[in-house]
Amino acid sequence: MTRLAVAMTPDRFADVCDPRTAAELETRFDVVRAGPDLGADALRPMLAEAEIVLTSWGTPRLSADILGPRVRAVAHAAGTVKNLVDPAWLTSGLVVFSAASRIAWSVGEYCLGALLGALRRLPEFDVSVKADGWRPTGVRGRELRGRRVGIVGASSTARAFITLLAPFDVDIVVYDPYLSAERAAALGVRSVDLPRVMSSEIVSVHVPNVPATQGMITADLLARMPDGGVLINSSRAASITADGLAHEVTSGRLRVALDVYDAEPVHLSAELATAPNLLATPHIAGDTLEGHAALVGYVMADVTAWLADGSLGPSHVDPAIWSIAA
Repeated sequence: MTRLAVAMTPDRFADVCDPRTAAELETRFDVVRAGPDLGADALRPMLAEAEIVLTSWGTPRLSADILGPRVRAVAHAAGTVKNLVDPAWLTSGLVVFSAASRIAWSVGEYCLGALLGALRRLPEFDVSVKADGWRPTGVRGRELRGRRVGIVGASSTARAFITLLAPFDVDIVVYDPYLSAERAAALGVRSVDLPRVMSSEIVSVHVPNVPATQGMITADLLARMPDGGVLINSSRAASITADGLAHEVTSGRLRVALDVYDAEPVHLSAELATAPNLLATPHIAGDTLEGHAALVGYVMADVTAWLADGSLGPSHVDPAIWSIAA
């Protein structure tokens, strides 16, 4: 049987693997498991005879001195693998799978929830009722149907969000320099430049943390959004200039949902922390009970297919797009 090394703690494994999938792994593979210690000395002997390595959050970087000579594939039951493996290995025979595209659905649901909550101004109504203010004067929610939604970056999270927006009959415009006209048409969106996207009344950011995206959304671009617009960032904080974002929040001009920050845990200024137009969440867009429990099953389904016939499913990490991936 193919030896599978579970290079994550028992608690993490229970978090990212449902019981049925755990039982199937025992049937399909010769499974060896790590304990609470994920140090190099603990992992090295476990990976020495492994052919498949199953990893997740908390797994240390798989350096050459840890990864055994027989390892053929790494299956990461989490998001990005950039801090896990050397990209050169992807072109020298190692096959890598990541559950990032499964997590994308959870993020898409978060974006839809944040958007609907912001449009209906639920945070403001919540504060008012709890302060015995009942219905604040001049505050009324808006509907999503028929609006224009601008999306920055055509990543897997953006595609999940686009799918979830379908029932609302919205006009979706996307900025992504790597999005072809054919692919845009297949997604049912229009490919436009960044200023055009930023002129939308709703903007959601879905870009990777790469040099080209650092500070790409400037104060001038934020100013293009109409008054009362909604801005959502569930991807990378560095993509939006901090001063410009703070200004839009504290002025009250935009309603903003943030799930990512330059430093985490975040310590918001008093002005931001009390802003009724800011929904701040602790980097949980991709964190759901069902989503986490599905991660091992998601990557291992592709690993099993690859072992059977060499096919590469949706969780395969393509070395050709490493430089632009999250």
